[in-house]
Amino acid sequence: MEITVGSLVRDAREATGAAIIIDVFRAFTTAAIVFDHGASHITLVAEVEEALDLRSRGIGDILMGEVDGKRPDGFDYGNSPYEVSQVDFTGKHIVQSTRAGTVGVASASNAETIYLGSLAVAQATVNAVLADAPPSVSIIAMGDRGRYRSDEDEQCALYLRNLLQGRQPDPDAVRSLVLTGNDTPKFFDETQPQYHPQDVELALQISRYPFAMKVTREDGLPVARQYTL
Repeated sequence: MEITVGSLVRDAREATGAAIIIDVFRAFTTAAIVFDHGASHITLVAEVEEALDLRSRGIGDILMGEVDGKRPDGFDYGNSPYEVSQVDFTGKHIVQSTRAGTVGVASASNAETIYLGSLAVAQATVNAVLADAPPSVSIIAMGDRGRYRSDEDEQCALYLRNLLQGRQPDPDAVRSLVLTGNDTPKFFDETQPQYHPQDVELALQISRYPFAMKVTREDGLPVARQYTL
């Protein structure tokens, strides 16, 4: 199995084989919690306007996402893991739009299979990829708005690569590196209330959830569902 680690939208576009699109802060930590709270599936779109258009056509029960960390007008929830951890999503179809993770999924058009990646589903995602045994895996850290590298996504990418190659890195070391990372301070900045300190805590619960999040195309749209071996 050939493993490539890349970053940002430019490398998402080049991803082949099985692609793991990573967004730790916060899209795919939020997605994992939403699935754990009963959501049936998540349709992923790159732009807010796409999500609003789907709602206007009666597609999706809940709109969830962010622009500059804030819930867009017309959306039900922002992109905060802490916020959605208080909600029952049983049976709900979610439409998610963010500025990094869902953009990465939309950009990875050359990949044969896509998984949503975060520390919260790390081991289950690796198990799913290994079970599929693809000839190549592209691990893409989406970073800040898909344009600037962020420590939490880069560390998650390296953590996943190590697991795929049979090594067992220290989760506490990963947490420590993320806590001192470049994107973490805003969660503790009182002038940016759209970011909750609890988001960091939830994002660093490594391999908490026993499922991967696998993407297929349904009616031309990328749709994620829980995937358990």
